[in-house]
Amino acid sequence: MTLPTLEPTLAQQTSSLLQTLGVPAHRISGGNLRARTPITGEVLAELPVTTRSAAEAAIERAHQAFFAWRTVPAPRRGELVRLLGEELRANLDPLGRLVTLEAGKILSEGRGEVQEMIDICVFAAGLSRGIGGLTLPSERPSHRMMETWHPLGVTGVISAFNFPVAVWAWNAALALVCGNTVVWKPSEKTPLTALAVQAIFERAAARLPDLPADLSTVLLGGGALGEAVVDHPRVALVSATGSTRMGRAVGPRLAARFARSILELGGNNAAIVTPTADLHLALRGIAFAAMGTAGQRCTTLRRLLVHDTVYDTLLPQLKRVYASVAIGDPRLPGTLVGPLIDRAAFDAMQGTLDRVRAAGAQVTGGERVLAKEHPEAFYVRPALVEIAFQTEDVQRETFAPILSVLRYTDLRDAIALHNDVPQGLSSAIFTNDLREAERFLSAEGSDCGIANVNIGTSGAEIGGAFGGEKETGGGRESGSDVWKSYMRRATNTINYGTELPLAQGVSFDID
Repeated sequence: MTLPTLEPTLAQQTSSLLQTLGVPAHRISGGNLRARTPITGEVLAELPVTTRSAAEAAIERAHQAFFAWRTVPAPRRGELVRLLGEELRANLDPLGRLVTLEAGKILSEGRGEVQEMIDICVFAAGLSRGIGGLTLPSERPSHRMMETWHPLGVTGVISAFNFPVAVWAWNAALALVCGNTVVWKPSEKTPLTALAVQAIFERAAARLPDLPADLSTVLLGGGALGEAVVDHPRVALVSATGSTRMGRAVGPRLAARFARSILELGGNNAAIVTPTADLHLALRGIAFAAMGTAGQRCTTLRRLLVHDTVYDTLLPQLKRVYASVAIGDPRLPGTLVGPLIDRAAFDAMQGTLDRVRAAGAQVTGGERVLAKEHPEAFYVRPALVEIAFQTEDVQRETFAPILSVLRYTDLRDAIALHNDVPQGLSSAIFTNDLREAERFLSAEGSDCGIANVNIGTSGAEIGGAFGGEKETGGGRESGSDVWKSYMRRATNTINYGTELPLAQGVSFDID
């Protein structure tokens, strides 16, 4: 008689992945920070918390490391980031699976997040040989004027649970090639992936001799630890990703000590579907943007403005997709919508749906599913909300898969409605009319940091600057010229002549 093979528990699977990724055993045992999986709600590990005094000491070490790191030539710094990308590529599958276990993303999204990390390492490694300023014309003869860029200091990164590793990479890859050291306070909901990334980074650093220690540090804990990073005078820049409420607390504290901030906060993203839109294309773009990551992206599509002439065609198609989308264990092939991160997210979703119903909205979906199979996990069917106007709840971001659908008749009115929210992160228009597309992208169009045509609001590439306006915080991460945020600029003037002419024709002659 043969006994049935028992599948390892999620905690056992996690332990195996952490071992594969090289996380030291002492970092994942003997503490009171519980890492849970939203897949079942079970505890994956209990970790030691970083004390405030230990965090402050770590920041001091990072500050000392900065003095050595800033003198390393930028291409050499880029070589470290290139090697980091190599190590990430070699560990794409186990790290992607760990993201799925800890954050609840479907497997393709977990792997996709690690691919984002690899991509930004490639970008930053190339940037390390292209950081440069301008040569500017001088009004004075025999003078040259130019800009130079220099490392800034310790960069603090505070990240959220929904992108537990990519946000660190967007910041760290650029900060490191710019000559800064990095101190990372990940979400207390996703500490394991942070420890795995730190282990991968340390392997990359070990491949280069004579590097300073403490180039990257991870601090585990809650909000008080984030405050320690924000308030420490050695931290020159803090990149903080999270809610607008968090940004309101972080921004003034940094401003009070004249430190820099990159704030990536809430989004309440909308798409406009015009009469000329390719509805099949729009349907696919809407579905991923609204339901991907169970609605837990800052770029999730939360509002859909549909022209009267196509509303009655598009909405039934959208309802069919919502009714049939595969919800369940994100590790299983075919699953498209995994769990919400925890009960608080579920409660917030249900509260919003209750209030919009009371305001007269018709709600399709939104109910909890799989509760019998997973009583400690929170799976929901994505919700469609048909509503006549933007209530306070529609104007407020609920971090869950709720899509509010509104009719419009005139594009100008639709753009005004689109912009009539406090947030300004991502936006989209589905149209085959060139004039409509260009109007949406113009100064009188979308007021968001990201504006797309014929694609959804989420799934940005690393080559462009990522971020938004208004209550989204104004910060930019990732590509384009975002590297400038991690450096300080100096304007230099060199006199290579024998005279000393003054600018603006000022005369100051002395004997």
